[in-house]
Amino acid sequence: MEAASAKEIRLELKERDPKELLDICLRLSRFKKENKELLTYLLFESADEASYIDSVKEEILKELESVDKQRYYAVKRALRKVLRNLRKYIRYSGNKETEVELLLFYCEQFQDFQEAVNYYSVLDKLFVRTKDSIDKKILKLHEDLQFDYQLRIREL
Repeated sequence: MEAASAKEIRLELKERDPKELLDICLRLSRFKKENKELLTYLLFESADEASYIDSVKEEILKELESVDKQRYYAVKRALRKVLRNLRKYIRYSGNKETEVELLLFYCEQFQDFQEAVNYYSVLDKLFVRTKDSIDKKILKLHEDLQFDYQLRIREL
């Protein structure tokens, strides 16, 4: 996700009402490093969560395509980096459905690195922990969504 420029953010803030600005600023104060990215999400992408999910998925795919699958250490580093970035984007959204959707997508992409996962037990444990985390998060969703997501988990 590319952050908007300070000018674009300033123009968007002028269009918002004071109560909404206060809420945005209070939420912003919880984060330190990624302030511009969070503001970009809140001002431009929060209205359309589906396109936000798609843009994060595209970014994940770009990062994973550049990984040298022959070097196991590079695979391990790349998968951990992608998960770290993914958790950052999930934190911006704060939506449980978005969190489950993105983590499931990550696990599905993890399957492409099966040979490295078999070689490194660390990666196998990372996959299992992520999958267990998804299972716990699914229980907090609506029943219909639980059923759909559990079907996708079984495919993994």
